[in-house]
Amino acid sequence: MSHQTVSRVLNDHPNVRVETRARVMAAIDELGYRRNLVARALVTSRSNTLGVVSFDTTLYGPASTIYGIEQAARTAGYFVSIVSLKSLDASSVRDAIEYLAEQGVDGVVVVAPQRSAARALETLPVGMPAVAVEGTHRSEVSAVCIDQIEGARLATRHLLDLGHSTVWHVSGPSDWLEAEGRLEGWRSALEEAGRPVPEPLAGDWSPRAGYAAGKRLASMDEVTAVFAANDQMALGVLRAFTEEGVKVPDEISIVGFDDIPESEFFSPPLTTVRQDFDAVGRHCIEVLLRQIQAQGPISTERLIVPPGFVIRASTAPAP
Repeated sequence: MSHQTVSRVLNDHPNVRVETRARVMAAIDELGYRRNLVARALVTSRSNTLGVVSFDTTLYGPASTIYGIEQAARTAGYFVSIVSLKSLDASSVRDAIEYLAEQGVDGVVVVAPQRSAARALETLPVGMPAVAVEGTHRSEVSAVCIDQIEGARLATRHLLDLGHSTVWHVSGPSDWLEAEGRLEGWRSALEEAGRPVPEPLAGDWSPRAGYAAGKRLASMDEVTAVFAANDQMALGVLRAFTEEGVKVPDEISIVGFDDIPESEFFSPPLTTVRQDFDAVGRHCIEVLLRQIQAQGPISTERLIVPPGFVIRASTAPAP
């Protein structure tokens, strides 16, 4: 049996007879053969490994994004090497990308929701295939992102359509591009409807921040609708309202963002914007592989994934 035949079986070549494939696989099992990926990389100049740079994978969004990327990469036949950073400052992101480049990855995905990380993409190694998640508006770097602005507009319009005169907003951290997009979408929806735009209450994505904002909102008689920039802060708002005797949705409606798995089990179940992280991961890998396989200059792409909207029991017509 020639080494060419064995190679064809290992690489799933279609022109191999069923009987031959079975004999090769039986021999592989008997001998305990394992592929030498280092040797293969030396021959092909490809490691079949993709690098991912991210941080704080305890947050639902980044963790779900990384999971989607990893699953899509494996489906495409690639391994993933992840560098998780304590902070996404430009220097740390550059160092992480350089580290992955030295490991011989075929391309990198940078989950870059903050401005500092987006700036680091300006210094990518020459010729390195790369895709950013959320983090860049530069035409030189490909990006895949969920339409944060439209998601916030969906949330705000929903509350206005229920008859609420305006919508209050608990925003995310100011240095997050996602928080900026959600703030912009909320404000534009109110302005287009000719409604007052209340001063947003700043948060940090945590339930504690939502709780503090909820305590303030519960004391304001004019508040009947709240849009929280993520579900965790919405949970904190709900807890504060409950403690203050404010009934949701009878007295105040609330909408979140993300559709975390727990949101349907909040009390009441949370109306929220859904992000399709599987689609983000799939598109990231598709874009990256087109760059890796390109013959000639790398072209850039920007793909926008539309948000979904899930109506549950936390919203109702204005009182």
